[in-house]
Amino acid sequence: MARRPLPMILSNGSAQLARSRELARTAADSATDVLHPLITLTRGMRRLAAAGRRKWAATPKDKRGPLLFMVASLVLAVALVPYGPLLALITLMAAAAWQGREPKDAAPDGPDATQIQRLQSLYEALVPYFSVAEDPAPLYAHGGDWEQALTDHDFDDAGRITRLVVHYPAYFTDGEPAARARIEQLLTAKSGRGREYHFGWDEEGNRLTVTVLAPLPTDIAAQRFVTAPGETVLGFTDPADVQRTLPLTHGAKRRDVPPVVWRTGIRSTEPHLLAIGHPGSGTSTLLRSIALQALQYGDVLIVEGGSTGEYACLTGRDGVLTVECALAGALAGLEWAAHETERRLIALNRARQAGHPPPEDTKRPLWILLDRPSMLGHLAAADGDKDPQSLLQIPLRHGRAANVTVVVAEHADSVDALSEAVRQHTRARVVLGPARVDDLEVILGAPPHTTPLAEVPPGRGYARLGTGPVLRLQVPATPDPYDEATPDVYREAVQVLLPPRTTPVAPPETVGAETP
Repeated sequence: MARRPLPMILSNGSAQLARSRELARTAADSATDVLHPLITLTRGMRRLAAAGRRKWAATPKDKRGPLLFMVASLVLAVALVPYGPLLALITLMAAAAWQGREPKDAAPDGPDATQIQRLQSLYEALVPYFSVAEDPAPLYAHGGDWEQALTDHDFDDAGRITRLVVHYPAYFTDGEPAARARIEQLLTAKSGRGREYHFGWDEEGNRLTVTVLAPLPTDIAAQRFVTAPGETVLGFTDPADVQRTLPLTHGAKRRDVPPVVWRTGIRSTEPHLLAIGHPGSGTSTLLRSIALQALQYGDVLIVEGGSTGEYACLTGRDGVLTVECALAGALAGLEWAAHETERRLIALNRARQAGHPPPEDTKRPLWILLDRPSMLGHLAAADGDKDPQSLLQIPLRHGRAANVTVVVAEHADSVDALSEAVRQHTRARVVLGPARVDDLEVILGAPPHTTPLAEVPPGRGYARLGTGPVLRLQVPATPDPYDEATPDVYREAVQVLLPPRTTPVAPPETVGAETP
């Protein structure tokens, strides 16, 4: 049976309806654009009228008469003023246009659905740690309200928490490090790994403030820092942890960065430094940075136990007494340093007894930089010689009075090889590279208030000066300029700081000599 074609009105009717709707929509949009000022004024007049009605309804009946009289007087005064009605009309239209404008999209009040789900998940995870069965009104309970416990929350563009205030019950043992560590580990895992968090415990208010820390700058090259004699910049830290900034240059830019300043000399409370790190963590970079700063005002004696040539750029420079890599040279240099410390102490004692100022040859600081002493200790034990660390006892114990500073750098796997004198007298500590919280607490004497990362750039770690707080640290880039892999910008920065090359001054061969 043959099919008959549909009528024309049925075959193309839908297309005609679509075109009609499109024309109608276009006409409506055009009319809206043309009449937009009138629509705005109408909306504003309606809002002003509604505000007037609310004002009139809120006015007590005994005060409505004076209000009407005041309004009538105002209208009469406007009518009598030249151009008064015209100015009043312009003012009314301007007020209507202002009130009739379309409001901007307000920022969402509170977290969105995804953020609420993240906060609820975090709240549920904290329930086993912040609740007990005996609590009649628990702040944390499964299926409870997270808004009372988790406040002041901020999120980044990816929806991860950047700041959070956690309220916890008073019976939580926030004074125990183990209890704190469990909460910090949980918050780190639930808020997003791969970032550093700062945990501020308020034991009086039973609050924990969790803040995501911004990465420390890694592009700061070695340069002349604005410091006084006796001050050494170990690196840079967070602005909230120190009350000082240093003006730095990076190419053509200038910026202020908060430093970690280590003070040495006679009035120093931490006259010696110990730096611990894994291979490639930046301990040699730290020693090079310290040496370049120390050469501005003093003399430097360098002993390199690793024999890798990390300090060859300093050999023969003005102020560098010697750079020793072999065991015999290291023993001779450290033995001379011990006798030099004794000589300074005797000269200072005689000057004080005679009522004279300190001799000039005792005022110039002497720096002893020892990198990887464990390697030299193994060689000394194999050859039957004494451990070079034993020669550091006098400079470590009496170095502050004699203006002698000792800096020791060692790998983390050889910390046990350090002598008791080094452990006892190096109160300024630096740990570079990835490390566990337990290891940081053992070396620094206190745990950090941040979460260490598994992967960090070279020169990144923690520092603690004596009994002060544990600070995040980023050592300024001070690579070996003789290394072919060193970028040109950092190589030039180090070469500018190197003193002019002079005839190297070796330690005297005879033990007990008074001057280098």
